[in-house]
Amino acid sequence: MSPAPLNPVSTVDAAPVLCGVPQTMLWTLHNRATESLRPDAWFRDPEAERIFQSIAFDYRAHFGRPDSSHATRSQMFDEALRPWLAAHPGGMVVELGCGLETQFQRCDDGRVRWLCVDVPDAIAVRERYLAPSERCRHIVRSALDLSWMDEVEASKGVFVTAQGLFMYFPEDEVGRLISAMAKRFEGGELMFDTIPRWFSRKTMDGFDVTRHYRAPPMPWGINRDEIEAALRAWSPHIASVQHEPYRRFRTFPARLGLWMAHIPPLAKFLPAIVRVRFARE
Repeated sequence: MSPAPLNPVSTVDAAPVLCGVPQTMLWTLHNRATESLRPDAWFRDPEAERIFQSIAFDYRAHFGRPDSSHATRSQMFDEALRPWLAAHPGGMVVELGCGLETQFQRCDDGRVRWLCVDVPDAIAVRERYLAPSERCRHIVRSALDLSWMDEVEASKGVFVTAQGLFMYFPEDEVGRLISAMAKRFEGGELMFDTIPRWFSRKTMDGFDVTRHYRAPPMPWGINRDEIEAALRAWSPHIASVQHEPYRRFRTFPARLGLWMAHIPPLAKFLPAIVRVRFARE
């Protein structure tokens, strides 16, 4: 049974009409908000709760039982970002493929400058629930349109995040994008997530999450033991690469990943969270 809402809202909107990759913003919202609404939650996201309760949408029918995966991912990104913000007061965070992610609202330290970058359909939905501000600007652009980089003021440091994004791009586009960032943002950082090759193939064949929802194709998959070599092949400006599997799940069989992570021959087949530091010239 889903937990009862903790923060009732006065109005409920009709579900936004979305398809393809932009619709995944409702999937990730479902997983983050339902974890946050649990009485025993290990991840709190009040703004996700508010938006989740504000949209008249049958999340369970479309996306199935929440598995906490996206809450885990967001928590791991938050845990990496908060110390960086403390070390780079007034630095800039660029959130590629922002959708309805509420990391700015969770991590805002009163000084950070933030750019939310996404395609027009996604930004239009975002702005129904999350207004831009002087320190949290919305950029209506695909991450693959490198002109978003011209909006970045990097003098106090740059941290680029891409949650649930790169797997939807062809591999050569991922390489081009990461190479451009590494060259442009000297000393900056990038954090993103990956899916293994077997799961990429599954989505390309047609992955039905439920009978009401088929996940978009995810053409870029990479095994964990291939990540660092791929990044260094794409760019000579990579200073360091770290990666780790997701730390927790609530549902089976996803929880098997916690066991597989300790077995090297199997660990490479798990999704990963990757953190990259770009070199200084």
